[in-house]
Amino acid sequence: MISTERRTQGVSSEVVRDFNRRLILNFIRTRHLISRADLARISGLQRSTVSLIVEQLIEERWVLEGPTGRLPRGRRPTFLRLNDERVIIAVDIRPNQSTLALANANGSFLFQEVLPTSSDPKATIQAIIRSITRLIQSNSKVKVEGVGISVPGRYDHKSDRLVFAPNLNWPEIDICSPISKATELDVAIENAANACALAAMWFDHMEDCRNFVTVTVSEGIGTGIWANGQLVRGLNGMAGEFGHVPLDPTGPPCGCGGRGCWEVYASNRAALRDYLASGALGASADVAELTFQDLLRRADQGDKRAILALETMAHYVGRGMRMVVAGLAPERIIVVGDLTKSWKLFGPIIESEVQAQVLPGGCLPLLIPAYEDGMARLRGTVALVLQKDFGLLSDAAV
Repeated sequence: MISTERRTQGVSSEVVRDFNRRLILNFIRTRHLISRADLARISGLQRSTVSLIVEQLIEERWVLEGPTGRLPRGRRPTFLRLNDERVIIAVDIRPNQSTLALANANGSFLFQEVLPTSSDPKATIQAIIRSITRLIQSNSKVKVEGVGISVPGRYDHKSDRLVFAPNLNWPEIDICSPISKATELDVAIENAANACALAAMWFDHMEDCRNFVTVTVSEGIGTGIWANGQLVRGLNGMAGEFGHVPLDPTGPPCGCGGRGCWEVYASNRAALRDYLASGALGASADVAELTFQDLLRRADQGDKRAILALETMAHYVGRGMRMVVAGLAPERIIVVGDLTKSWKLFGPIIESEVQAQVLPGGCLPLLIPAYEDGMARLRGTVALVLQKDFGLLSDAAV
């Protein structure tokens, strides 16, 4: 019989080995080209330990040996880099359209395809499966690590079901199993705002920040919470639904069934609604064709009604953020969405609204616009898949 002490020692050794492996793998990922000697220096590990880990990663085809460097004297170092033939399929599901992409471990996208999102979830899932199958067949020389999917709602990881997606208007459904079964790939699914938080931590060098919130402003309002170095999901994956906290219980109806929710006033749809209500397009205009990008362009061209609608939206974005600041006291708030394209115009409005009600003793968090033309969610799904091998060294979810 193995003693408890010996079992504990075995588990502890395994944890240390796994930690060191993830540490070395992440240094290679973030430094792009790095030698074994430099890995030992920045990691604090012994050279023999680094060499063993590197050889294992080379054997697993995660790491390749690249060019050699030059030194004034001594042996020329061989640089290490990630294998670009280990790839991830990233999927971003949105109410009107979904994007499917192929990316490497460094977050560089090699292919993108846009698919219509159907009101029938099963039809959309089948369309995604067909696209993934074609993508695998046309990239037979690479190894697909898995599929990462972001959804505009809350996904319960215990039941593996989408449980709350008012803007998508889908019922509770298992998205993971049919895609995994059809493609024979591991599938990881995450809320869109949480995916943006993972993207910030993984690719945007946020390691020094243990408390931040991502606010996604699109068809609705989503928030992803990174607190004390961990992604916060909460019970049934429902943490962070500030977008459905009412600012005015007598306000306009919301897709969630409530009234006057934050996103009713601060989303892209809210700005379009206000602009159309101003009569700017006239009675005969085809309002169905107007997009939020059109509204931004009209504002850039000096359309006063477009500017007013976007200013109103910005005021409400800031007022809703007061809940986030008072409730979570984040160091930073990362704002993701098309509105950030015009941050010089509307960012100061958001900042002034947040600052207007900072509690005594509190501090205004740093507001960071992250306009990436919709790429933050996709980058987050890449990180979601890679966590099983790379980890974040603080990647637990609570």
